[in-house]
Amino acid sequence: MASIPIVVTCTSCHMFSLAFSVSGEGFTCDKCREVVRLTEKILELESRIQSLFEDSKSVRTVENILDASNVSAHSSVPVENPLQLGNFVTVRRHSRRTKHHSTVPIKVSNRFAPLSDAPTEKPAESALVIGDSIVRNVNIEAPATIVKCLPGARAPDIKSNLNVLAKTNRKFSKIVIHVGTNDVRLRQSEITKDNIKEVCELAKTMSDTVIFSGPLTAYRGDEIYSRLSSLNGWLSEWCLQNNIDFINNWKSFEGRPDLLKRDGLHPSWDGVSLLSRNLAHSLNNAKV
Repeated sequence: MASIPIVVTCTSCHMFSLAFSVSGEGFTCDKCREVVRLTEKILELESRIQSLFEDSKSVRTVENILDASNVSAHSSVPVENPLQLGNFVTVRRHSRRTKHHSTVPIKVSNRFAPLSDAPTEKPAESALVIGDSIVRNVNIEAPATIVKCLPGARAPDIKSNLNVLAKTNRKFSKIVIHVGTNDVRLRQSEITKDNIKEVCELAKTMSDTVIFSGPLTAYRGDEIYSRLSSLNGWLSEWCLQNNIDFINNWKSFEGRPDLLKRDGLHPSWDGVSLLSRNLAHSLNNAKV
């Protein structure tokens, strides 16, 4: 017997359509799914543009160094006086193959580079906040707190940065991790959970106090909202079971679209202030 289509309502645009079956998460029309896909692509491009802009600053700095070096090299070349022997002039030939190369140290970096601007004095007494672009403008007044933003980072990227520090026996008083928003786009919940577990276990070897900053509420469609909500619920239970402090940002941002930018994902200035307060409060009250 052939299936009979039913009238369903899209959970995003609330338009009616015909479908033969509806999943437990509700029905989303093709148009809304395409909008979500294009919106996520735009966000990825914005992150890439930001990365290229930061890289261009490094390139301009290198060019300035090279220009200064070339000027210095030309000004330091001595002028040789020909050796006078009677009425003859002895001219020393220079091989055309001989070239003068100036060696200029060039610093190469990328958006996932390990911490290089961290203070070296008493590192074990400093706290580290490391995460994706959500923490870009976070400002914590507590002394000796390092905030490291890795735009577009997923859990494996955070782990790679921490692993570089771990190999140098770097220690911190407390470590706060904020990641997950970019991970849920992969639609691989179990893999995301395993990656987060690995990051936290590595952080435990570098600090006695590990804190996980939960995801913010997202207004980018029902799918990403649902996935972040599920991740937040799992994190709140898993962190409690594994002696990791958990910051439930979801409660602070739920129902407050004004705390996010127009992209419905990154915090606005008011959202950044609230997130900074949440992190500072957790750092000051975390068990040592």
